[in-house]
Amino acid sequence: MKLSEREWTVLNALWETGGAELGTVVNILLPDTGWSRNTVHTYLTRMEAKGLVRIDKETFPHTYHATLDRGSCQQQERQSFLNRVYSGSTGDLIAAFLKEEPISPEEREKLRKLLDDMEV
Repeated sequence: MKLSEREWTVLNALWETGGAELGTVVNILLPDTGWSRNTVHTYLTRMEAKGLVRIDKETFPHTYHATLDRGSCQQQERQSFLNRVYSGSTGDLIAAFLKEEPISPEEREKLRKLLDDMEV
């Protein structure tokens, strides 16, 4: 499932807290988004309808939880980006990053070790 930027924002708050009440989510999101309590509530209920959020209605106030794990979402986003921008070529992606942003000798050594361990 393709997540919107705003869905990522809400899910990040839920992943960071492990689940939270509406007021807590609002307080986390407010500095970066400026969203009101009603806006956050609307996002959470819409995301519940999409299966992205679970609302624990047994608690009061209700507690909101991400239904997806962060790692799976990140992996799907990486794959989508790789396919969309680099036609699935991991080597081209890595080469582009390395050309644009130099890495330290320590990072270079880690990368070499990773490649060696992968037997690439």
